Amino acid sequence: MSKDDIRTTEIYDRLWGWELVLVISIVVPVFFVLLINESALTKATVTGCLLAILPLYVLLGRPAIVGGDDRRGLAYIVVMLALYIPPALISGPATYALFGLCAQCFLALRARWAIAAVVLLCIPPVIYRFYEGHFYEIIVIVTITLFFSSAFGIWATRIIEQSRERAELIKQLEASRAEVARLSAEAGARQERERLAGEIHDTLAQGFSSIIMLLQAPDPARNVPLAVRTARENLAEARALVAALAPAPLDERTLLDSMRRIAGRTAEEIGAGVTFGAEGESRPLPPAIEVVLVRALQEGLSNVRKHAAAREVRVTVTYGTRTVRLRVEDDGVGLVASNPQGYGLRAMRTRVEEAGGTVELAGPPGTGTTLTVEVPA
Repeated sequence: MSKDDIRTTEIYDRLWGWELVLVISIVVPVFFVLLINESALTKATVTGCLLAILPLYVLLGRPAIVGGDDRRGLAYIVVMLALYIPPALISGPATYALFGLCAQCFLALRARWAIAAVVLLCIPPVIYRFYEGHFYEIIVIVTITLFFSSAFGIWATRIIEQSRERAELIKQLEASRAEVARLSAEAGARQERERLAGEIHDTLAQGFSSIIMLLQAPDPARNVPLAVRTARENLAEARALVAALAPAPLDERTLLDSMRRIAGRTAEEIGAGVTFGAEGESRPLPPAIEVVLVRALQEGLSNVRKHAAAREVRVTVTYGTRTVRLRVEDDGVGLVASNPQGYGLRAMRTRVEEAGGTVELAGPPGTGTTLTVEVPA
């Protein structure tokens, strides 16, 4: 909502009451003028001039007030003054119109210009009563009009300032919301890219690496069946990824069955002994936690295959009361300080931490490596 919309809303909420005051302040003097003993010219002048203020308000005054158009508002007040001066100079009841006309000045003009317009409105009835000798009424008119103008002017000024401040605050809030929405969209897109990158690394990239290693072995013909099976599983992973389904290793299998199969396939690929064991009472876990554990196992065994040169690998899943712990241990070369953690380990750590878990990687050179992943159950 723009500043103009706020102003329009504020005016519409309060304008109907002042419109009613304007109508009453015009109709009542006309009614009294028609009842008292006045000449036909006086009655026609008062009635015609005062009633002409109402269509003037509809055609010029109201659009100026609602739209906040100071120039049109000034034109409206000038014409209104021109219509009010003749009745006020020739008829006493026309003075009662001041109650509605003074309010119009403050609605259409800024405070100091409105006060000046009110003073001009007071001059014709004061002149009329001066010539009639009604000095007491002059004092009453001036006092009431100035008091009313001051009180209403202060109130109207505060309302306008509050409306402007509120409009500015809403404008800032809308800008802040738009910025938050933009940042959220960018963060969501970035997270989705990272998620897809992690999925591709944990599925397609690792599968292709296995196939290449099998076919580059000294006796590739012996490894062709295993390479074909790995390729088929890789294809299933790709289809599951594209279809946004659960990862293929968990499809229609329990978590332990999927991990046992992954461990067995790794044993065939690297030609080393890979043992798999479970401790504690196994139970179903939330799908997101199972995916984290499967991906962590895939990454751990992939690093063993690529870097460890291990003869024995032991995979253990331990079900605790509140957590589930995955441990991948090998007797390979251990961690080398010159080899920084690659993308796979970083992605695995991010995935585990997002699930509320922890990752520990230990292994002095020459003593093997131990990967421990613990996630809430």
